[in-house]
Amino acid sequence: MPSAAKSPLPDANSLAAELIRVLSQERIIQRFVDSYVVENSRHALQVHASLYRDLLTLLQREALLAATVSLIAQVSAGPATAKKPAPLTRKDVTHFRKKFLLALVREKQWNAGVALDFQQDLQIYEDVLSHNAGPKRGRKPFGSMHHPFVDRCAFVLDSSFMEKARVAAARALTTIEELTAAVLERTARLNQTARP
Repeated sequence: MPSAAKSPLPDANSLAAELIRVLSQERIIQRFVDSYVVENSRHALQVHASLYRDLLTLLQREALLAATVSLIAQVSAGPATAKKPAPLTRKDVTHFRKKFLLALVREKQWNAGVALDFQQDLQIYEDVLSHNAGPKRGRKPFGSMHHPFVDRCAFVLDSSFMEKARVAAARALTTIEELTAAVLERTARLNQTARP
């Protein structure tokens, strides 16, 4: 019996470009911070324009890390178009991860130092998530609370109101993961229609 044809890996270059574009266009981090400020009366976070811009820059980097981890996990789980997706081999996942990170570096025009810092932080995210991963079950309502994005963003955003900041960051993480899934699905559809 012949083995099923292996589905091709998603195009890392178009995924990186689309992910960066959509994260910027959707303004997830700006909405996350602004809604947190209003909901918790923490207007001091927005008083100094330069500090506010620095805060947004740090949190946007964390959002890109969370989106990258989510995208790599979704790609490694197998194509969403299949009825019963087969996970990719470790070799394929490693190959896609390298290509995707190189595409991010090109899109963001990072120098070697910035690229290495991003890759190290990505490895921290992946290590923490693999350590927290137990038996495969459906996500619990507060399952996203045990994610490095939630802790890191809460600390950067408002360490004196950590629990409220963590709840807001968990909501932002859910939005980022949904957006990442939509980017992956849309890019896969576009690539399928582009093939002869």
